[in-house]
Order: sequence, then C-alpha cells, then structure tokens
Amino acid sequence: MNTAEVLCQSSNCSNGHPPSRLECPTCHKLGIKGSFFCGQECFKAGCESKTHKVIHEIAKPHDDASLSQLLTPRTDGTFNPFPNFGFSGPLRPSYPLSPKRVLPDHIPRPDYAEDGIPTSESRRAGQPPRILSTEEQEKMRTVCKLAREVLDIAASHIRPGITTDEIDAVVHQACIERNAYPSPLGYRHFPKSVCTSINEVICHGIPDRRILEEGDIINIDVTLYYEGFHGDLNETYPVGQIDEDSARLIRTARKCLDESIKICKPGALIRDIGKVIEPIARANGCSSVRTYTGHGINDLFHCAPNVPHYSKNKAIGTMKPGMCFTIEPMINLGGNWDEVHWPDNWTATTMDGKRSAQFEETLLITETGVEVLTAGKPRDL
Repeated sequence: MNTAEVLCQSSNCSNGHPPSRLECPTCHKLGIKGSFFCGQECFKAGCESKTHKVIHEIAKPHDDASLSQLLTPRTDGTFNPFPNFGFSGPLRPSYPLSPKRVLPDHIPRPDYAEDGIPTSESRRAGQPPRILSTEEQEKMRTVCKLAREVLDIAASHIRPGITTDEIDAVVHQACIERNAYPSPLGYRHFPKSVCTSINEVICHGIPDRRILEEGDIINIDVTLYYEGFHGDLNETYPVGQIDEDSARLIRTARKCLDESIKICKPGALIRDIGKVIEPIARANGCSSVRTYTGHGINDLFHCAPNVPHYSKNKAIGTMKPGMCFTIEPMINLGGNWDEVHWPDNWTATTMDGKRSAQFEETLLITETGVEVLTAGKPRDL
C-alpha cells in the first residue's frame, strides 16, 4: 500500500483529510493497515482514542478462552473489551458504549467540546488562582445551583436494575433542560456526560451497560458549564441495602469533606486541607488517595489551586476572598491509597479491589469564611 495515498483517518481532521504518512505504531505492529494521520493533533484524537484502543485489544493475540470471551457477546449483547487485563476487583466494563450524545446547537460549549483539547487551561497553566469579581461569583453561584439540581435528579434514579449509561442519559437531558453543557463530555476525549464510579472504582468511571446491583455503591460526578462557568460536585450513594464496611466508608468520605471545609477561610493554607482529611480516614480504617486532587474552578474546568487530600503535602498558597476551588477526597477501604487504571485510560480503581467512596463540593472563599456553592440537603448516611 502506498502510504502517501492514504487519507487522514481522523474523523475531526481540520486539514481536510489530506494524504498522510503518520501511522499508528500499535496498528503497524499488530498488522492493522490504514491507520494513518496527517499530524500529531489528528493522531492523538484518532489513534489514542478509547474506541481505537478497543481495536488494538481485539487484534492482539489471545488464547482460545480469552478470544472466545472477547468475541462472544454475553447473553445481553454486552462484552468485556479488555479480557486479558488483570482487574483488581470483580467489576468489569460492559461494552459496547452507546453513541456520543448530542446537544442542541444553541447551548454554548467550552473550548474543548469539539476537539477534546482544553486550550484555555493550557494557556493559563502555571498562573496563580483567579480572584473572581462580584459578577463572576454570581455566575458561579448560578451554575453550581444548576449542577446540584442535576446531581439530585440523577441520584433519584439509582436503583438495582438501571445501567450507568441510563444515568448518563438522565444527566445529559437534565443539562439540556437547563441550557447547560455537561462539562465532562469531550473533555480530553472523555466519551460521556457524567462520571459513574462503582464499588472499587475511585473516579472517572465511564457510563456503560453495566447494571447496578443490590449492595453496590456508586459515585456520580456531575459538572455543568453555563454562561461561561463550570460547577462541579459529586456524591456516593448506596444501591439498595449495603454492608457495614461500605456504609462506614461512605460516612468517612463525607466526614473528611465536611471537616476540611470547616477550616476554609481567608488566610488558611491550601496544604492544611489534607492535614484534616488523612487522620479522619486513618481513624476509620481507610486511606486517602494521593494521585487525584481538588482543583480550582471558574471559567476553566480545572486550574489552580491544586488541593491535595493527604497530610504533609507540598501544596502552595493561601485562601483569598474570591477564590473558587473544589475539595473532593477519594477514600479507600483499608490502608492502600494507590490506584490502577483500566486500559480505557480513564477508570481508576483501587489496587486491592476494595471499595472507594468520594464526595465533592465547589467552594467560594468569602471575606468572612467560605460558601459551599454546591450545597444540598443533608443526607442520612
């Protein structure tokens, strides 16, 4: 095959799909022909996408048993796309994913909605946290109120028998009804409108066809983009009746967040948030994940400050009136805070397969203390 005659395979090529020579190296190694791209941007959007990596997994050599598992759908038509992966717990992905959901044209989009690249975040990387004007603070209050409404709607649908993809559809529609964009959709090529993390999944679970079962726990992480600003929150919920360890985990995660919010005020150190969280986790037989942190949020989805959730961290900066950021401790059962990623490059799970829970709020530092912009009604945990 003459590679110069192969057109760029990226579905979103901005160069008009010219003849291309940049080949996906994994496809070349596996003998898959035709995966050519005109440049690095199209390569990242195409060859490094989650869908394309499923093709890699299918093309890899498999023993007879795993090949049968991969190619033979379950009785409900779903399948595990990563049969050779060493999962740390019992949860498995349930493919195929539903098609990307669309939004009406009139709903404003963030800059990454089309190509998956948050250019504005990159341009402002390394800058100090923004201090929001009074008008901007009001916009944050508005979007955070909407985000809370959407999370509560999604939570009302939790029950044994529903799929996480159906929860994604609920969130997507609730965003449309509020003329808002679901911030996760397309962010760095995330394929869905919400993150749904079940049992041993720490964060960034991709909604799929997995059915919720009695005794599961699920975290729903909602972010909305409305009138130029993002509002972010999440909570962990039981599915029916859960065991005492899972209930203790959920209570601990909530307490870690609530107690850390209490120290927030002008002049408080960002690093002291983790100093509050980790002792609470340890006292309850749990650990606080170190890989992921809270973050600044405003017209950008993720920005300064970085907010670690563990003791003796080296976060810099003090809280100032007008700053917005999230606190979102991820708490694991047991003493292992580390994580392992599924081959989808999003789903992070505990190393030992034990369960994990998380709660998140978006906060505004005021002249006299802190305002929880995403606050909801207290739950009986």
